[in-house]
Amino acid sequence: MSKTMTSREFNQYAGQAKKAAELEPVIITDREKPCHVLISIEEYHSLIRKEENIADLLSMPGSEDIELAIPRMEDLPQTADLK
Repeated sequence: MSKTMTSREFNQYAGQAKKAAELEPVIITDREKPCHVLISIEEYHSLIRKEENIADLLSMPGSEDIELAIPRMEDLPQTADLK
């Protein structure tokens, strides 16, 4: 879940926005379009620490149910016959 505030509301109620961001992301809008997200420093650190690689993602529980369609490559380079 997330809370949404207009830029004007954010400017007027920055303290409330900071308190809300401790519980959930706060989306700041400008002219009804999302433009910024306010999150707690703990949430920020948890986001930037995630360094997942393909092996980690494939070993996640439930990944066996994901269908991965890899197209067959038909036009592979061939060795040149120089005889």
